[in-house]
Amino acid sequence: MSWRDYVPATPEGRSFTVISMVNAVGSGLFLAASAVFFVRSVGLTPIEVGAGLAIAGIVGFLTTVPIGAAADRFGARRTLIVLQLWRAGGFAALCLVHGPVGFTIVSSCLAAAEAATQPMTQAVASATVAGTDRTRTMAIIRTVRNVGFSLGALLAAPLLAADNVWAYRSIVLTTAAVFVVSALMLTRLRVGGADTIQRRTGPLTALKDFRDWRYLLLTGLNGVLNLHVTILSVGIPLWAIGSTSMPAGVLPALLLINTLMSIALQVPIARTAETVDGAARALRLGGLAMVLCCAALAAAAGPASAWAAAGVLIVACALLTFGEMWQATGGWELSYAYAPEDRKGVYLSVFSLGGTGQRIVGPALVTSVVIAAGPAGWIGLAVVFGLAAVLVTPVTRKLRVVPQVEEGLAS
Repeated sequence: MSWRDYVPATPEGRSFTVISMVNAVGSGLFLAASAVFFVRSVGLTPIEVGAGLAIAGIVGFLTTVPIGAAADRFGARRTLIVLQLWRAGGFAALCLVHGPVGFTIVSSCLAAAEAATQPMTQAVASATVAGTDRTRTMAIIRTVRNVGFSLGALLAAPLLAADNVWAYRSIVLTTAAVFVVSALMLTRLRVGGADTIQRRTGPLTALKDFRDWRYLLLTGLNGVLNLHVTILSVGIPLWAIGSTSMPAGVLPALLLINTLMSIALQVPIARTAETVDGAARALRLGGLAMVLCCAALAAAAGPASAWAAAGVLIVACALLTFGEMWQATGGWELSYAYAPEDRKGVYLSVFSLGGTGQRIVGPALVTSVVIAAGPAGWIGLAVVFGLAAVLVTPVTRKLRVVPQVEEGLAS
């Protein structure tokens, strides 16, 4: 590996990577302050925040594919520009709402735009490069996004320290401004393939016509493997504090390990998945890493020594990070490779539902079932990951049976 491996091959790819970095700074800025903003500025209780975000998550799940169909009709880049402006308006509106009803309405509008942004980002990123370089480009974008999230969180720190309503609102308004800047930058990005009108059918018609059950199976498997997101953000912190002897002060170190490993290793790992066979192997390895991660989390409840427990949890976090990187890499390549050329927007949006669905179901599953069952819960989850890894091969073979040209007709 050299520094050139961390630079997209085309000028358009490099420009889009910078745009992604800008987006990530805005997202990191908001995420660092969102919980405090909801309580101090909007005036919500934690229960109201949770309920509003749960409803918003469902809205995002239901609207992703229709927006993807709109992208096939109007072009992925144009759709992404609209989504960035949509997000900017949503964040600005958050500063005007008070109470749970207004919060839920605005959050639902934001969730619709944010859920559709990921597949549109993948479609535009793939159009900036040629052939197998799309997986490496997505890995580079994921790397710079991790850097951007960290920078955004650092920028939020002094404003959070001010601890007043207008400081919190300034964070949200700055986030809105960042997305306006992103939209303006996208207008200057010249990527013909991302502006091509693929189909003139309406979004609802395109959604109704989707019947590719093979691709849905792949989406479901990827959604299961995507549970690493909830395990990192919810499962490991709650398990470490409530069921192990690890000092609470070690928790930030676990998140730091995840971030640093993702920044350093995502691009090298992506090089192993630039073909369909390599991508399927990456998904299997991701499942295996998550099996070992869950086993380590179960074992972390055993040691009486605080630092022994911390050591086991550090190993679990490292295994989770490998699982995360392999799953992301395999998912990018397979989702794009098996999407018919004239229906990229719909197919990539359908594939993203696996991640959206786990964000809705995952927190309740991890907290109410896995953690509640103790070490046996983590062993049970390891079995689920192992089964998903085993099923990757037969599912991808089913997809290989039908050429992409025929998939579009069969749908």
